[in-house]
Parts: sequence; structure tokens; C-alpha cells
Amino acid sequence: MKKDTLATFAGGCFWCMVSPFEEQAGIEKIVSGYTGGHTENPTYEEVCTNTTGHFEAVQITFDPNVFPYEKLLEIFWQQIDPTDEGGQFFDRGSSYRTAIFYHNDEQKQAAEASKQALEKSGKFSKPIATLILPASPFYEAERYHQNYHKKNPLHYNQYRRGSGRADFIKKYWGSRS
Repeated sequence: MKKDTLATFAGGCFWCMVSPFEEQAGIEKIVSGYTGGHTENPTYEEVCTNTTGHFEAVQITFDPNVFPYEKLLEIFWQQIDPTDEGGQFFDRGSSYRTAIFYHNDEQKQAAEASKQALEKSGKFSKPIATLILPASPFYEAERYHQNYHKKNPLHYNQYRRGSGRADFIKKYWGSRS
């Protein structure tokens, strides 16, 4: 697999980061998992202790000729509160922080440019806190976390609304979610 076909994003709870990207032309696969930490093959329970250094993240395999990386970045920004340093919505702790993990120099430059553009847009009154970090080993999350929104739609939708994510997205980005 070529590195230019991978994108890795941490946007808080990984359950909420799958559906915005799926079913788009050029998106081949989306995997929920853990990255950015020091523990090999961590479990969900270990990551939730905030001692592994890992973020909950999604890794997307995509065809850049059909769906450019810049479009992935645009969707990513519209799913998170990029100003929150301590997690996302009611999920708190280092595993729920936001980050873009770049796989090559082009992704790094695109991520930095998109972050700078968002900062300059004036959309948010606080500074953009999302990290831009080099990609590191990605560990697939347990099976029950994969496509959680499809397997457990009622719980997923209650979580998305109850956490404040759905209202935040509607407030800042309109009806997109």
C-alpha cells in the first residue's frame, strides 16, 4: 500500500469519525484504531486510561485521483471542535484530542495550510489546538468498534447528540454532520 493513499485523523471518539467519510467516491476503507502513543497493540481499555499516549483515530485508505487529500481535510475540520485541547465534547482526556497524522511531506504541507486557513477564517474565537504530527504505527481497534454507527445506530445517534457534537457541527458548519 502506497503511503499517499492513507490519511489518519484523530477527532475524539472514533465512532463519530467514520460516517462523514464513508460512501464518498474514492474512499476505499476506513478503520477505527489507535495511534500516536508508545504502547504496542493497545486495547480500548488501556487507551482510555490515558497512559498509552495513543489517540482514538481513523485511518482512511483513499484514491487521491478521485478524492483529494485536501477534501479529506475539509471534512475532518467540519467534524470536530478544533479549539478544544482537552478532548472532544464530553469525552475528556488525551486519547480524545484532535490531530492530523501526516504520511508524507505533501500531507504535512496541506494539513498546515488548512489549519492556517481555518485560523485566519475567524470562524472560531479561540486558537486552533488540533495537532499536526507525523504518522506512527496504527493499531486497529477491536472488532466491535468497527462501523459502530451501523451496528448500533440508536446508541450511536444518542451519543452523537448527547455529547454535543451534532449541535456543535450544526452551529459552525450548518446541516453537515
